[in-house]
Order: sequence, then structure tokens, then C-alpha cells
Amino acid sequence: MSKEQVIGWSKHELAARVALDLEDGWFVNLGIGIPTLVADYIPEGREIILHSENGLLGLGPKPAPGEEDPDLVNAGKEPITLKPGGSFFSQADSFAMIRGGHLDATILGAFQVSQLGDLASWKLPNSPLGRVGGAMDLTAGSKRVFLCMQHTTKTGEAKIVEECTYPLTTPRCVDRIYTDLAVIDVTEEGLVLKELAPGVTFEYVQERTAAPLKNQLQTIGAIQ
Repeated sequence: MSKEQVIGWSKHELAARVALDLEDGWFVNLGIGIPTLVADYIPEGREIILHSENGLLGLGPKPAPGEEDPDLVNAGKEPITLKPGGSFFSQADSFAMIRGGHLDATILGAFQVSQLGDLASWKLPNSPLGRVGGAMDLTAGSKRVFLCMQHTTKTGEAKIVEECTYPLTTPRCVDRIYTDLAVIDVTEEGLVLKELAPGVTFEYVQERTAAPLKNQLQTIGAIQ
């Protein structure tokens, strides 16, 4: 396996890194894909109440093999557990929570994100397939929007760009981008690189980013 394939955080390491920035008492929605892994890495002693748009609150880690409950699944139809006190309810109630501004953060993936924080997450260009789903409500209604994704496509194309060429989900909604290579903040002054994955350099990340980055490395800390 080449260095290109193994450099940076794995999907599970990336999910664990995102979980570090979730603050005690936050209500957080986890999108489909890598974001669902965050449920397995909530820091011990920290109460994070996880929300799923299909009508669940208080998600726990994935069940052990053989202990799955077919009636308990997340938005990606993956089996989940509920923590003590967790609940399930109608999707109408779920979206009332989302649209009412009750979520402290939403974590989701993306096809593209611009240097202004524009998000494209639901449809590839020239593809007849694609549904925006709840992403538009989640990104508009949450207090913070975190992206959790691979830095480039499978063919090496940049997913962080100056201007999105894919259909937008929501304009100027993204606060922070977590990829397998780095942690990047979206600010009024542009994209600011805050942290690098082990073995990754600023130059390596910039070469794979189709928008200028400002180097402002810091120690791990939560976004306020």
C-alpha cells in the first residue's frame, strides 16, 4: 500500500477527533456515513445527546453483533442503541426540533464545500439521482455545522474549493471542516488550518485543496 493511501487519520480516528470538540450538554445530529461513527467515540464523562432526523434522541454506540434491534436504526438505516432516557418519536417532531434551533451542532459529509462555507452535499452534477433529504433543514437550523469527510474524492479531486460547482444544499453554513488530513475553520478571513493529522504537512494539505489556506496551527480545542 502506498504512502498516499495510508497518510492521515482513518475514518474511525477522524470520528474520534470530531468527538473531542463536542461540548458537555450539546444536542448533536449525526449525518449518514462517517459522522455516524462519532457515536462510538464520545469522551468518557461527557454527556452529548445525539439526535437522528428519523426521530430518535439519546443515541448510544452501535450494538454488539447479535444484539441489534430492527426497530432501532439511525437515518442511514444502521442499527443503533439508545442510552437510558433516550426516546423515539415522529419525524414531524424531529424536524420541529431541527427547525426550532434546538441542535447545538450538526455533523455531516459533503461532496464539496467552498471557502465561504457553502455546502453541496446532495447531488452530483449531471446525475439524475440525489435527494436533499433533511440536510437543508439541519444546516439552516443548527447552531454549528461541522463537516466530517475525506479531503479529496476517490479520484483525487479537491472537495474544498473556492466556489462550489455542485448544486448547493445551503449557502455559507459551514463552521468547521474535519478531513482525514486536517481540521480547518471557515472564517470571515477565509479558510484557516487549525490542526494537521499525524505525518501530514501544511504543504501537503494545500496541494489537495482548491482554495487558499491560512496556516494557524494550534493545540486541540473545542470550537466556541
